[in-house]
Amino acid sequence: MKTDRKTLFLEGSIPRALVTLAIPIMLANLLQTGYQLTDAFWVGRLGASAVAAISVSFPVTFLVIALGSGLAMAGATMAAQYVGAGRQDMVNHVAAQTMLMVVITSIVFGAIGFVLAPTLLRLLGVAPEVYSGALGFLRVSFVGILFVFMYAMFQALMRGVGQTRIPLMIVAGTVVLNFVLDPLFIFGWGPIPGQGVMGAAYATLITQALAAGLGMLVFLRGRHGIALAWRGFKPDPVYLKRAFFLGLPGSVELSTRALGLMVMSFLVASFGTLSIATYGVGSNILQVITIPVMGIAMAVATLVGQNIGAGNTARAERITWLGTFASFVLLTLLGGVAWLCAPWLVRFFIPDDPAVIAGGAHFIRIMCLAWGGIGIQLCIVSAFRASGNMLSAMIIAMVSQWMIQFPLAYVLAKHTTLGADGLWWSFPVTNVAVALVSVAWFARGSWKTVRLTEDDRQVAEVAKETMVEEGSLR
Repeated sequence: MKTDRKTLFLEGSIPRALVTLAIPIMLANLLQTGYQLTDAFWVGRLGASAVAAISVSFPVTFLVIALGSGLAMAGATMAAQYVGAGRQDMVNHVAAQTMLMVVITSIVFGAIGFVLAPTLLRLLGVAPEVYSGALGFLRVSFVGILFVFMYAMFQALMRGVGQTRIPLMIVAGTVVLNFVLDPLFIFGWGPIPGQGVMGAAYATLITQALAAGLGMLVFLRGRHGIALAWRGFKPDPVYLKRAFFLGLPGSVELSTRALGLMVMSFLVASFGTLSIATYGVGSNILQVITIPVMGIAMAVATLVGQNIGAGNTARAERITWLGTFASFVLLTLLGGVAWLCAPWLVRFFIPDDPAVIAGGAHFIRIMCLAWGGIGIQLCIVSAFRASGNMLSAMIIAMVSQWMIQFPLAYVLAKHTTLGADGLWWSFPVTNVAVALVSVAWFARGSWKTVRLTEDDRQVAEVAKETMVEEGSLR
């Protein structure tokens, strides 16, 4: 079965390979989003202030996660290329070292975020009625960053080796558990007191810890494409240095996007709690809508990485163009559906607040018809990352956030009569502009010159020595 899958990914039908990988990834992402959607669904029953507390907390948490994600991104990229190159020893070595880095960075950044949470919320100008709930939710989220990092890396490495079903099964079980724990902790039952917004944070923390533990167990048992042993976690300075410089642009890219979200939240907060709740609901809907193309983009990343590792850049290019076209068409169609169903979509999250329903529907209808541009950007950026061109992905993110969306949102919201509508209009303009930039950049073909598996002799020697110590080589 493993051989058949590898043949499919490197030589078989590209549409079939994309579908084989993308569908389990889509389902896993949909279920993963269930954490946020479940929180939003139950917390929405507490009112707009509670929803605003979660909405404000998300970009802050995302920023801290993004700062450490470049190393994880580098590990996933190298694992995929080593699979294509047929280097199982290096796949295992990269996985162990990446998990080590993820644990260390998540502990450091989680602790910093926990301490600075009040300062961050004050900088965002959070309203007094939102502050208390946001602070509690944010601090519990920072405690859980360790588990978020670990499971995200587990998923990425499993995707890199083409194994997508195990993560799907783990997510399915933990999301169901989260759906049960959320109302129990939020509203209370029997001897368990209701804890409001904090209850949602505790429920998510428990389920994320369970998912991370199961992921590590899968790696240590070694039956699904990656086999780790405790000795493999001995620090390898050569690999760590290489991964740091490869992953640094990825950290900058994700941090840039996260800072953009924080700046946007700052602008939205200046228009009051209603705008924050509207933005939060619209962001949740956008997150759900992009799940299918996120699946396609992640499948593109796996296939591009493996094919570049195998030396087949022409096939990697065809994979990217096909995935990009499919993502554009799919999100454009979903945008049309969202335009028609906007009020009902918002009502799912906040059923009893007419003002938020009207504002959220208005926000969705402004941005949804340009969602196809998001699909284009996601696939092309995924291909850049998978080929090792992290710098290109970083520049696209910086152009998107700091040269287009934020300046446009600020000018339209603060210096025209549009007000909050100016914030909403910055979304479609940015999506179209960045899609055009991404297509032009990818078409240049400069990404084809990078292959990470060609310069790995020193790292490979360390991996070989580790395997000999473990008795894996005879």
